[in-house]
Amino acid sequence: MSGKKQRVLLGMSGGVDSSVAGYLLREQGYEVIGVTMKVWPQDCISRAEDKCCGPQAIADARGVAHSLGIPHYVVDEADQFERLVIDYFSSEYQAGRTPNPCVMCNEKLKFGNLWSKAAVLGCDYIATGHYAVIEHHGDRAVLRKGIDLRKDQSYFLFSLRQPQLQRALTPLGTMRKPQIREIAHSLGLKVADKTDSQEICFVPGNDYKAFLRSHLGENEFHRGEIYDLNGNFVGEHDGLELFTIGQRKGLPGGSLLPRYVVDLDPETNRVIVGDADDLICDEFEIDRVTWHPVAAGTDRSRPFDATVKIRYNHPGALASVTPLEPNRACIRLQEPQRAVTPGQAAVFYDRDVVLGGGWICRSEPARRRLARIFA
Repeated sequence: MSGKKQRVLLGMSGGVDSSVAGYLLREQGYEVIGVTMKVWPQDCISRAEDKCCGPQAIADARGVAHSLGIPHYVVDEADQFERLVIDYFSSEYQAGRTPNPCVMCNEKLKFGNLWSKAAVLGCDYIATGHYAVIEHHGDRAVLRKGIDLRKDQSYFLFSLRQPQLQRALTPLGTMRKPQIREIAHSLGLKVADKTDSQEICFVPGNDYKAFLRSHLGENEFHRGEIYDLNGNFVGEHDGLELFTIGQRKGLPGGSLLPRYVVDLDPETNRVIVGDADDLICDEFEIDRVTWHPVAAGTDRSRPFDATVKIRYNHPGALASVTPLEPNRACIRLQEPQRAVTPGQAAVFYDRDVVLGGGWICRSEPARRRLARIFA
C-alpha cells in the first residue's frame, strides 16, 4: 500500500477475534483505530461484567489496543442499543415472532451508527472480527461464507446494504479459529484463551424469558389460551412472549404424543400446539428482503435456485426463491423443513456466496387454518 495509509475503525469486543483482527489489519498496512461500544443499559450493568458489552470487555479491549500500539476509544451507544436492538427484541416477542438481535445490531449499530464516528475520525473502513469474507470489486462488494464453516457468521451480515459492505472489512474470513488463537498466543495477548460468547450479550444466563419479565414487566405480557389443531382447549398461558415455534418445554401435559408450539396468533394471543409432523413446512414467505448484486433474482422478476438457511445453526436446504413485490420473496423448499419460525432470518446462498435474505413471515395458510378451526 503506497502513500497515505488507509484508516480503519475496528470494533473491539474484548475477545480474541477482534483483537487478532486488529493485528492483521495493522500488518496489512492499515492505520487502525480501536473502538468499543458501551451498549449495556443501566439496569443490566451489574450483570454485564463478563459479557461482550460489559465493563470487563472494555478493559480487555483497551489492554489489547495498548499491546498492539493502536489508539482505543469507548463510544456510548446505550440509548441507541436500547432503542434499535432491545426494544426490537421485546416487541418481536410481543408480536408472536422470534427475533434475531445480532442481525439487527450489525445492521443498525456496528455497520450503521458507528459509521458517523468513523467518518469523524477520517476512516475509510469499518472492520470487525466476524468470520465472513467481504470481497471488494470496484463498485460492488460480495459477501461470502467464512472458510471456517463451524464459525461462519455471514448469516448475521445478510442485511447489510451495498454502501455498508463496500466500507466493511472482515480480516478473519479466510482463517480458522485455531489459527486465531495461535496468533494471539504468539503476540502474548491476555485474551488468547478467552471463551467465545455463546449467548445474547444483553440477556443474562441466556434466559430470555427472565429478561423480558424484567424489561417489560409482568403487566405487558399477553396472556391467553392454548389450543390444539382440532380447536380443543388445552390450558392457559402467562404470555405469548414466552413461546416460540417448535418449543416443547413448558407446555401442559396430558397428551399421548409430545406437544410442540406450531403457531402463535398475536391477534387473539392463542398458542397453538400440535405434534412433530405439524412443524413441517415446505413453503413460506419473507419480507424486508435485502438483495445482493450477485443474486440471479435481483431484477425481482424470475425464480432462482439457492440454498436457504432458516436459522443460524441450520445446515441449509435447497429451495426455489421467487422474488415478489414489494421487497418480499416466496421460498419453496425441495425438502420440507421443521420449525420455520416467523421473525427469524432466511438467508439464501449460491454455494458460499450470499445472494440475499429476509425475515420469515407468519404464513397465510396458518392464518386460514386458524380461521377454519375457530370459525
